[in-house]
Parts: sequence; structure tokens; C-alpha cells
Amino acid sequence: MDKLMANKWFVRIASFVIAVLLFISANFELQSDKKSIGFSTSPDIATETIENVPVEVYYDMENLVVSGMPDNVDVTLKGARALVTAAKNQRDFKVYVDLSDPNITIGSRTVTFKISDLNEKLVATIEPEYVEVNIQERVTKEFPVEAEYDPSVLADGYSAEPPTVSPQTVKVTGAKETIEQISYVKAMIGLNKGVKETVSGKATVRALDRNLNNLDVVIEPASVNVTLPISIPSKTVKINAVQKGKAKDGIQIKSLSVNPKEVTVYGKEEDLKNINSINVDVDISKVTGNTELEVKLPQPDDVKKMSVSTVKVKVQTDHVVDEEEKEKEKEKEDQEQEEQIEQDEEEQTQEPQEQQEEEQEVSVESKKLTNLIIGITGLDENQEVEVEPKTTDITLMGASQDLKNITVNDIVVTADVSQLTEGKHDVPLSVKVPDNVEWELSSSTATVSITQKEET
Repeated sequence: MDKLMANKWFVRIASFVIAVLLFISANFELQSDKKSIGFSTSPDIATETIENVPVEVYYDMENLVVSGMPDNVDVTLKGARALVTAAKNQRDFKVYVDLSDPNITIGSRTVTFKISDLNEKLVATIEPEYVEVNIQERVTKEFPVEAEYDPSVLADGYSAEPPTVSPQTVKVTGAKETIEQISYVKAMIGLNKGVKETVSGKATVRALDRNLNNLDVVIEPASVNVTLPISIPSKTVKINAVQKGKAKDGIQIKSLSVNPKEVTVYGKEEDLKNINSINVDVDISKVTGNTELEVKLPQPDDVKKMSVSTVKVKVQTDHVVDEEEKEKEKEKEDQEQEEQIEQDEEEQTQEPQEQQEEEQEVSVESKKLTNLIIGITGLDENQEVEVEPKTTDITLMGASQDLKNITVNDIVVTADVSQLTEGKHDVPLSVKVPDNVEWELSSSTATVSITQKEET
């Protein structure tokens, strides 16, 4: 024993064994203490569901189309809490379906979702676990685009011409069966209520089946430029100036002329058919001479708008001599005519009788009568008429003895209006004179203005 204790290697080995035993003993007591106060060394397990995880699909995208595949799935992860939390926050795993087999067949099949890049210590459950998809041949076809709009939003009276589309065709790509279902390719134009002007803008293109259901296809380009011309029917009609009121004493309205003479009216086509002219009232009660008035143009009820709202009316007038002055002038003219006749008779009596008789047989004399009033015949009792000019002059031609005693009372000048309607007309004048007398008027026609009597 003493020899063993004297050996240094024995002492070293014995010391090492004792140290190991002491370590084991201390560690065993520590574990016992932990268990006695409720501690556990087993890992903390957690379960979390991650929603809307994108699905990646691997297939021949140039030649095939896969339909029925959901865009997202839900993934439930189970494992150590730290690992589950990290996977949920980082989302560094992928859910995919592999259809990349070059020998894959066309048609429907059930495929299972797979997961990659997930920590191997976690357990994943995918919902749904599998899905039925349809694999079809990929087809691209060109279709014309038809623009459409809601006509009810147009303003009242306005209409739209056929819209224009640019480009006029688009390329539609999708499954062969889906492409064969396309009945319409439309671009809807968005319009605001009460639109009155041409609209231009982009419109999204949609492919529809015969029941107007949207089809799952790719359209290139996805939108087109659409122009919708919007207008309103129009018609150009005449503007008539109508006298209103009574002219001042001594003033006679000679003419009314309107500028512009026509106006363009806008409205529904069926309403415009009944509008052929527009009357503008001109108040002549304050007119004292030639003038130009600016008058508001009345807008008919069925008209939506007009090219002008006011017109200028040029008024031409004459100053009229009162009746007393006219009578004096007439008496003076009659007296001058009688004096001239007496003078002519005296000159004739001084010539030899034979020469006088010869001259009476071959000589034709003339006599002028002025201010003969123009009468009106054939006027309806519901009408009123104004004539311009109101008087005319006449030159009579014949033998002096026939002309000698003729006065203005022997001459009748009339204008027949029996066949005329409301408005202005140029009417030929009729003349009645004594026999054996020829005549010539200073003007063979007169202008008459016929209006309806105002109801009282």
C-alpha cells in the first residue's frame, strides 16, 4: 500500500477518478432538485396556421394552360415554438405543384400540393391537401374589339355616333376550350351622367361567352383607346321680324330687316321637324326714326340650345304728312291742273279751226294725277293689312277733251289680297279709268303686310 501511495501515477489516476465521481454526484443532485420544484427539460411545442400562402406551379407555360389551380393555400406548422415563429415571420418556404413532366397529358387530373425549404424539424399540413386541375393546350387568337356604353347617361336630346377603337383588334391567349367559348370581346366606356361632349379615354377589354360571362384568358393589350362622338341634331331656320305695338304719329314703318337672317336650333330630331322659322317681336311704339335694335331671340320649348340668343333688327321709317296737309296739297295740285287746262284751251282757240280739228284728231295729250290712295280688296275679316306705299301717281294719256274733266275721284287703284296668307307680299295693282284713256302708274306693284288680328 505504501508503495502504491509512493507511485505518482497511481496518485494521479486516483485523483481523477475521485473528481469524476464527485461531478456525477453533484449533477445528479441538481437534476433531482429541478424535478422536485417543477422544471422540465422537454422542448416547448407550438402549432400555427399561416393563411394565404402563394402557390407556385411548374409547367410548360409556352404550350400549356392550367386552370382550376388556387392562387393561395393555408399551411399549418407544428414543432418547437421558436422554429414555428421563425417560419411564420420569415415565410421562407414554398408551396408548389410540379406539372413540368414533358410527357404530361391533356385533361383533368388531381394533384397534391408540396412544400419545400421548410425546416425539417417542423411538420406541415396544407389545406387543401390536393386539387383537381385542367391542363389544356395554350392557344392565341386575334379578335376585333367592340366598344360599348350606357346610352341612358347621355344628356336629354343628345345622341352618340358609333365609337372608334384603337387598336381595333387584340390577341387573346388561353386554354383552347376557353378560346372556343369566346362570343364577344368588349371594351366598356365609363361615362358620367348628363354627358354632352365627345368622350375619349382608355377602356379595359373583356372576353365574354354567349351568356356574357367573363372568361379566364390573357388579353394583349389589356386596354384600348376609345372615342365616342356625342352630338345633338340641328336645323337652320329663318328668323322673322314681327311688328308689335303702334308707331308714333307721323312715323310709318317702311321695313324691318334682321341680322342674322337665320339661326341654328338644336334638339331632338322629332321636335325639330315642326320648327321652320322663329318670330322675333319688335316693339315699334318707341321708334322715332331709322334705328337698329338688339332684340332677344325667343327659344322654343322643344329646343335645347340655339346658335345665337339675340339678333339686330334694322328699322327703316318714313315721316307721314297728316291728313290736313295732304288735303291742302291735293287742292293745290287740282287747282294747278285746272289752270293748266284753261291755259291749254285758250291757246287752242287762238289757232285756226281747221288746224285745231286736225290736231284734235291726231294729238295725244297726257295728264298726271298724284297721291291716289291704294285700296285693298279681298281682305279676310280676321286679318289686318298694311300697304307700302299707301298712295301712287298715275299718268293718263288720251285726247284733251277726254282728259279735261278727269279728276282723282274718277280713278280707282286697288290691290287684291284674297289669295294671300300672313306675311309680306308684292301685289300687282289694278286700275279703273274712264273709257278712251290709257294710263301708266309710277309703280305697278305695292308691298302688303298681312297679320292676324289679336284676340281681345
